[in-house]
Parts: sequence; structure tokens; C-alpha cells
Amino acid sequence: MPPPFTLVRLRESGDAFAHACCIAPKSGAGTLVCVGRFDLAEFAVVLEPGEPLSTARRAFYAGMVALTDALGAYAPPNKAVAIGWPDAVRIDGGLVGGGRMGWPSSAREDEPPAWLVFGAMIRTVAMTDRGPGVHPLASALDEEGFGEAGAEQVTESFARHLMRVIDSWQVDGFDSVARDYLSRVPRERQTLQRIDDGGDLLTRRVGTDRTERSELVNALATPSWLDLKLGGPRL
Repeated sequence: MPPPFTLVRLRESGDAFAHACCIAPKSGAGTLVCVGRFDLAEFAVVLEPGEPLSTARRAFYAGMVALTDALGAYAPPNKAVAIGWPDAVRIDGGLVGGGRMGWPSSAREDEPPAWLVFGAMIRTVAMTDRGPGVHPLASALDEEGFGEAGAEQVTESFARHLMRVIDSWQVDGFDSVARDYLSRVPRERQTLQRIDDGGDLLTRRVGTDRTERSELVNALATPSWLDLKLGGPRL
């Protein structure tokens, strides 16, 4: 791991996101929890923002940019790594995983939270029957030709790219992160999108004054890509 990170490894049965949220108050920023699984890259990082929760939650977008950049570093030519707003990661349309975010239940919107945790899971190896027509909306890195991109490589790549994204945010402002993020989100033609100060996605059709708001805090409450029974990305 790059120097700013402190690595915590869990056994295969561990839950990186839950563990990171549990130890965040004492472990502090830069703690990176990962699980030693063969079929999944599963990790979570602790952050300590210096702004109110209402705007600090935008760190989720930084995490998603770093996550997709980490995958892009191993992607074969012409393989599109895309984001389904706000949290799903797809490769050529197949769901491989996504990101999630947690914060203290007692945190106030108008005060800096004691911690944030960005967690992610990426399916590296397809472990189920993948015959014709079986789980057509799901995929895995090995099926997409990502070569040696296993859990360890994806986790290390994420850590490096997260540092770059946070540095870009500090130097150029959040707009630079928002542009990177939105460039990976497929959208309808003749629409304009932006992310506001609270992290909500605003979509406006060209030629109209109507703006549709998608609220980030509500979307993060239930990760769209996660199957809790499976303990991994949906099939």
C-alpha cells in the first residue's frame, strides 16, 4: 500500500465495510480494510473530512472515480468501465460490483462527521454457472479479459488512484471530481447533468427548464448493486 494507508486484513469470512465502520473512530483516516477472497476484491477506507456531512458526503464520488480508474488501469482495449448512478460499476454493460458509503448514525448534517467510510466490492472471478443466458446482466473481471487483475491488484490500484483524486479535489475543487465522475455515467441524449453542493444529481433536458433531482443520501441508503444474501454483487 502507498505510505498514507494503514492496511488491515480480514479473513475470507470478514466484512470489510462493516469492520471499517466499527474501527473508524479509533483507527483514523487512511485505514484500509481488505478481505482475502479469491472471487472478490473487497475493501473499505476510512476518511476524516473537514467539512459538514451535507457536503462531505460528496467524497463518495471521489471513491467511485478512484474505483473505476483502478479498473481502467487493467482494462483491455475498448472495454468500457461505466458507472450506473450513483454506485454500480459495469463493464460492457455487465454488473461487476460497486461502492457504498457509511458515516456515524449520530452525525449532524451541518457538522463535520467524525469519519466516513467508502467501501467497494468488485467481482474478479465468476463462481457460478455461466452458461448461455445465465445471469446475462452480471459479469466478472476474468470474463472481461482483465488478465491478472485480482483482488490485491485492484485494491492497490484503488489506493493509488484515490490519492490522486483527493489531490485533484484539493487543488482544483470538487468540480474536477464531478466532471470525471459524470464522464463515466451513461446518459440520455439531449440531457445535461451536474452534481450540486449536497451531492445530488441534477438532470435537465436541453430546451426545457425542468430539472430532475436524484438525492444522493437516499440512494446510498440501499446499495443498488449489492445482494445481501449472497454477500456480494447481484447476479
